[in-house]
Amino acid sequence: MSTEFEPKILAFVCNWCTYAGADLTGTSRIKYASNVKIVRFPCTGRIDFMLLLKAFANGSDGVIVSGCHPNDCHYTSGNFHARRRWMLFRGLLDFLGVDVRRIQFSWVSAAEGAKWAEVVNKTVADVRALGPYAEYKKAAKFLAGNEDVLLKAQEVAL
Repeated sequence: MSTEFEPKILAFVCNWCTYAGADLTGTSRIKYASNVKIVRFPCTGRIDFMLLLKAFANGSDGVIVSGCHPNDCHYTSGNFHARRRWMLFRGLLDFLGVDVRRIQFSWVSAAEGAKWAEVVNKTVADVRALGPYAEYKKAAKFLAGNEDVLLKAQEVAL
């Protein structure tokens, strides 16, 4: 019996477009990978990208961020805010040594159920090829075992 690695993907999606598109995917009975858990936000502009780091720290192997197409945002410019944050966040990921291929940023409207299936399938295949993400697990284990030592090292002698 072959046990192929199945990645855990967390998707942060816009309520008005991508979530509705994902719903359309299901109601249209379009098949796609079931590795994705969806977290719905009012708008991608409200997503704090530190949540992406927290997703990795909690065992996700990949992340999808998806919202309305530019100029089609329910809140006028939320997707532009998300896009600007993403451009800055990519630099932080490079600095931290996180492979940016583990995060997929996309635009999916409510009428694009087939596109949502493509985004999910592509992300799952890409992350599967990269393998499990273990760096945060190593760091969490190290921190858990050395918390007292690290706290004492940070104390300032008066």
